[in-house]
Amino acid sequence: MSLRDKLGREITDLRISVTERCNFRCVYCRSADPDNHMPESKLLEWEELERLARILASHGITKIRVTGGEPLVRPGLENFIRSLRDMGVRDLSLTTNGFGLATRADKLTLAGIRRVNISLDSLNRTKFEKITRTRAFDDVIAGIEAACAAPFDSVKVNAVLVRGFNDDEVEDFAMFARTHHIIMRFIEFMPLDADHTWTRDKVVPAAEVHRRINDHWRLIPISHERSETARKYKFADGRGEIGLIAPVTEPFCGFCSRLRLTADGKLRTCLFSKDDHDLKPLLRGGASDDDIAEAIRAIVDQKEPGHRINEPDFVPPSRTMLYIGG
Repeated sequence: MSLRDKLGREITDLRISVTERCNFRCVYCRSADPDNHMPESKLLEWEELERLARILASHGITKIRVTGGEPLVRPGLENFIRSLRDMGVRDLSLTTNGFGLATRADKLTLAGIRRVNISLDSLNRTKFEKITRTRAFDDVIAGIEAACAAPFDSVKVNAVLVRGFNDDEVEDFAMFARTHHIIMRFIEFMPLDADHTWTRDKVVPAAEVHRRINDHWRLIPISHERSETARKYKFADGRGEIGLIAPVTEPFCGFCSRLRLTADGKLRTCLFSKDDHDLKPLLRGGASDDDIAEAIRAIVDQKEPGHRINEPDFVPPSRTMLYIGG
């Protein structure tokens, strides 16, 4: 049985946040406070996350991306991924900041991860440290290199571009993709920063990124599924790819196929949803799988037509870029 919202969009993709913790304090995402996360006691147990994933998979979810926070900081991650694989989810992916990936890439592929997205917002060490408030540049680069050497089906590196901060590195990122034969993805800055400093003039439009890269290396469009967030291009000479994710200037809400499950058991129908739908009371209150499935269907029916970023009365939600999920 498939899940469809009231607009007829089929829901096939699920982002599961397994923790809200992160060992980076990226300026466009989290505040500098290292303790601004929920207590571990509020998180769902692994078995509860598995149960929800199993119910959703039985209702048409075919792709699951494991996210955070930073998923690698929660012990037991590989076992959880293995359970998703064993329940028949074939398209399993992971979003990570890359810290610790160098020693775990092979374990993640053995567990069932086929694709990995790694965040890297600057190729300049000093700027990287300013953005992330860490000194982990070498660890992230080592993680990317390990991912490239591991048998993943694809390795994507994600950069959130912020005008006046890292937009001068577009061409350097493109060269990085070419040098490492990876997929470099550029994400427009969204109003999801913890300190609420987002303004439209800080957004670097995807069209500008395309023009700047194409001026140096000819780009050829790659076909994509309608529900994919990225518009994909390969370099004409075959060395690497880029993806452009433009939720601000070119919204793709009309074909959205995603749900998001937070680490504490809330289902979100959109990254910018005003309402969270708490499934924890059902999980811990004796509800059957059928009861939970019925509740999920009712939630999906409320999925918003779009995120409304460009509407004059738009109000950013309290959550941050932490919940992107790649």
